[in-house]
Amino acid sequence: MIPWTSLLLLLLLAGLPAAWPAPPTCYSRMLTLSREITSEFQGLQAAEPGEPCVRYLPGLHLDIHNYCVLAKLRDFVASPHCWKMAQVDALKDKVRKLYTIMNSFCRRDLVFLSDDCSALEHPIPVTTGPPEGQS
Repeated sequence: MIPWTSLLLLLLLAGLPAAWPAPPTCYSRMLTLSREITSEFQGLQAAEPGEPCVRYLPGLHLDIHNYCVLAKLRDFVASPHCWKMAQVDALKDKVRKLYTIMNSFCRRDLVFLSDDCSALEHPIPVTTGPPEGQS
């Protein structure tokens, strides 16, 4: 028979990883938030394709490793379109938050790998399947 203290210790040790996950880092927070923003923007475009204000918003294809992303975020927040759309206001709030995190709190944790502004305008589509000729 196992003593109660050993059993309790075993249960506590087995449950630690699930109970206390590692806190998010600045980098992981920026990456997660940029993906949320991009996804929400694409959803907004799909849900409101005929809405004139959504059509004229600057595109949001974010890559936090591209130096041009800071200007892209500023342009989106400063865009005068869609002043009275709740979804766009919420999205602009997230964009402001990401800009503040990148420019202030996590400035030292971020490494820019490129400054190709056209890559943010015309992103390369991500493929999920195997390359052609392979299965």
